[in-house]
Amino acid sequence: MALNLVKLCVGCTAIEDLVAWIDFRLDERRRAGLSAEQFHTTRMVPKRGEELLAGGSLYWVIKGNIQCRQVLTDIRTFTDNEGISRCHLVLDPRVIATEWQPRRAFQGWRYLTSDDVPPDEGQGRGRAKLPPELRNELASLGLL
Repeated sequence: MALNLVKLCVGCTAIEDLVAWIDFRLDERRRAGLSAEQFHTTRMVPKRGEELLAGGSLYWVIKGNIQCRQVLTDIRTFTDNEGISRCHLVLDPRVIATEWQPRRAFQGWRYLTSDDVPPDEGQGRGRAKLPPELRNELASLGLL
């Protein structure tokens, strides 16, 4: 069973915001002549990297709910210009909507076992088909 990560998606109010940001960053990298890969930089390096790379994903918490995930493809450690060890979590740029699962705010990332992950959208109630504004309004009212 694959191990996963869960992280807050700061600055996004809907899955569409995350997708737009990823598209923007990939285009920015292409224009700069860099490889078009998407990654998230973090200070802490996951100690269970092999388990994560055996089919794991990064689950994103948006507006208090896990709403989507991206498959982890690599974990690369590096030292930044200030001598601080950091890590690139390399992700498949495709965002996969999931059933919503409530999560309280936390700092950094957390491990998430396969038993605790929400199912991908399409295996449940079909919320992703709702317009983002309606989805967020219904969620804020506690109806989703």
